[in-house]
This record gives sequence, C-alpha cells and structure tokens, in this order.
Amino acid sequence: MIRDRAQRIHDVQERLGREMDLWVASAGGDGVPYLVPLSFFWDGQDVWLVTRLSNPTGRNLAATPHTRLALGDTRDVVLLDGEVTAYTHDEVPDAAADGFRVKTGWDAREAGPAYRWFRVRPVEVQAWHEEPELAGRRVMAGGEWADG
Repeated sequence: MIRDRAQRIHDVQERLGREMDLWVASAGGDGVPYLVPLSFFWDGQDVWLVTRLSNPTGRNLAATPHTRLALGDTRDVVLLDGEVTAYTHDEVPDAAADGFRVKTGWDAREAGPAYRWFRVRPVEVQAWHEEPELAGRRVMAGGEWADG
C-alpha cells in the first residue's frame, strides 16, 4: 500500500523520535566524502549530533553548512538534507544536551571540549518504501513539511 504524504510525514517524525542512530554524510574541502553512523537526538524540529572535532566528520560539519542524514535501509528510506550549526559543549542548549543524554545514555558534555555539537535544521526531507513510493517522496521542502 502506498502511503500518502501525511502518513509519510508521521512515519518520519516517529522514526526520528524512536531510532538511535543515523548515517551522516559530509565532505571536506578536498572533496573526499565521509559516511558515518552517529547517535542523534530529535527535538521535534532539529536533529542534534555530537562528535569529536578532530575526526573528518566533525571537521566537515564545522566547516560546511550543509549535510545529508539518512535513516533506514534500501526498502524504507528517509533522506534529510539540512543546515548545520556547530556548538561547543558550553554553548549547546541544555534541552538538546539533556535530550541527547536521556535518549542515548551518554552525557557528551562530560566528554570535554574535544567534542562539538551539531544542530541540523531540516530543509528537505524525502521518504519512500521501495519504488512504488518514489512519486511524492519529498515530504519537506524549504524547511516546511508538505501539505497532506
């Protein structure tokens, strides 16, 4: 059964609240792509990530204002393109850090200044179950959820 747009939006938001990890795609100035799994927290508007600034993904997210995040496998896909803002452990909003701690069991603020927090604000989201749902897969554009 092909889901309508409203059901896809509901499913995406539910998965963002439930799932623990997602794939983070980034690239450095040299164009070398990186794809890594990271734990995340969805606050209902933004995705929050935390990783070391010394690794390629941390450096890329700090230097580039865009990333692509992915949930799911090849039969139940969510692709989220977003704008990235970096925060030190002293700057991250308490609600985001506390939400991340509750969800993952790890208080990354205690890991020290080598880590950076990244807020990813969704700009475009696509969701589909296999080929029959490719039509209508864009459920967010311009940072706004699409109408049903």
